[in-house]
Amino acid sequence: MATDAVMLAVDGPHGQREVRLSSPGRVLWPELGITKLDLANYIIAVGDAFVRANGDRPVSLQRFPEGVDGEQFFSKNPPRGAPDYVRAVTVVYPSARSHPQLVIDEPAAAVWAVQMNTIVFHPWPSRAEDSDNPDQLRIDLDPQPGTDIDDAIPAALELRKVLDEAGLEAYVKTSGNRGLHVFAPIAPTREFLDVRHAVIAAARELERRMPDRVTTAWWKEERGQKVFVDFNQANRDRTMAGAYSARALGHAPVSCPITWDEVETVDPRAFTIETVPERLRTIGDPFADFGERQGTIDTLLAWWQRDCDNGLGELPFPPDYPKMPGEPPRVQPSRARHDD
Repeated sequence: MATDAVMLAVDGPHGQREVRLSSPGRVLWPELGITKLDLANYIIAVGDAFVRANGDRPVSLQRFPEGVDGEQFFSKNPPRGAPDYVRAVTVVYPSARSHPQLVIDEPAAAVWAVQMNTIVFHPWPSRAEDSDNPDQLRIDLDPQPGTDIDDAIPAALELRKVLDEAGLEAYVKTSGNRGLHVFAPIAPTREFLDVRHAVIAAARELERRMPDRVTTAWWKEERGQKVFVDFNQANRDRTMAGAYSARALGHAPVSCPITWDEVETVDPRAFTIETVPERLRTIGDPFADFGERQGTIDTLLAWWQRDCDNGLGELPFPPDYPKMPGEPPRVQPSRARHDD
């Protein structure tokens, strides 16, 4: 019914805004009975930390009109009817096509996105006014079948050492599922391809140190029971769930920043939209100072060049990308052998 709506008061940098939320009782997580209103109230509760982590960036919205068990789609274009406090910025996609994407500047904008049935927020690693040059280096540690968070933990701890040796300060968060995301703030002076190469250099160094536990193999058939360092998440228009974003899994998890002291004993399932607000109130935001000390990727790019000189070159790009210079054939290894 049209009258089935509530008005939510949302504090922000420009004072308090009233945001209309329709169908507040719609159940988004059936397993727990968590509703659209519950999600909106969660965003209000973590609003400052959420905007600090995801704001001033192009963002894609992963929307679930019927809840996490229903159909979903991504909105990259700003949805119609956006209020005047929700802005957009034009970005360039891998196809060279340009188009506007939503930018969140305050908690009310995120609550409005929830009104549009958004559950997962996917921010770019670059700022809205300089979207071609990332200010975050992001590395996704993705456990493969047969592995779990307990395998990602030692990889993350060793990756922290690798990045430290490269002059970068690492931060870590749960993915909201079984993996970990390791971020480092960088000066926005290099474009996406350079940052991708820096990530590959770090990934290869990590793989050399942990060859039985970590892999950079793009093809699933070659990964085995290892943690995959997903270097392609560093590409233009490739995003991860943002810090403090909910995830579309049955227990309503959150991609949650944690301290390095917490990593060894972390239980990702403990961070949900029901528990994270109290965590923020009691221990604070581990990402609160993210970006205050930006590093450079110069050392990692030197490692990249060293590896290239030693015969290690470009790695495969995502299948929807145009063919890239130096890229190996996009043919599944077993299929290539069969064709021979």
